[in-house]
Amino acid sequence: MIEDHRPSWETYFMDIARLVSRRATCMRRAVGAVIVKDKRILSTGYNGAPAGLPHCGTTGCIRHLHNVPSGERHELCRGIHAEQNAIIQAAYHGVSIRNAALFCTNLPCSICTKMIINAGIREIYYAAGYADAMSEEMFSQAGVDLVHLATPQEEAIP
Repeated sequence: MIEDHRPSWETYFMDIARLVSRRATCMRRAVGAVIVKDKRILSTGYNGAPAGLPHCGTTGCIRHLHNVPSGERHELCRGIHAEQNAIIQAAYHGVSIRNAALFCTNLPCSICTKMIINAGIREIYYAAGYADAMSEEMFSQAGVDLVHLATPQEEAIP
């Protein structure tokens, strides 16, 4: 039966987030984000330099040059995070994301978390963690639901 082979909505949107991440231009981590409401995609985003600016592959990675650990000193990055780009794209095109869900290949950092909370996003589905404990605490305090979706490799483990 065809129904048996169809992915769940959560898997479907996370797979799309993984595909979106393939457009990332960050040299350290490729992240994709998809904002969804009522099973409809409202916006997508991936991490990289602002539109029209040279990518980090051209300019070099400041964070790598200075050995900045993941999850620290976000201001030392030319790139915009995938979650930020998805929120910006929705605003740019006049699309309300209030009460939407965000599917992201990584748990958002604390900077993205603040934007997500103020944008009215109510659920976060993520595939991998991130070295920023403050984000989970803020999501909890704001009543934003966090759902860890196993990666395809994790799903295959018995």
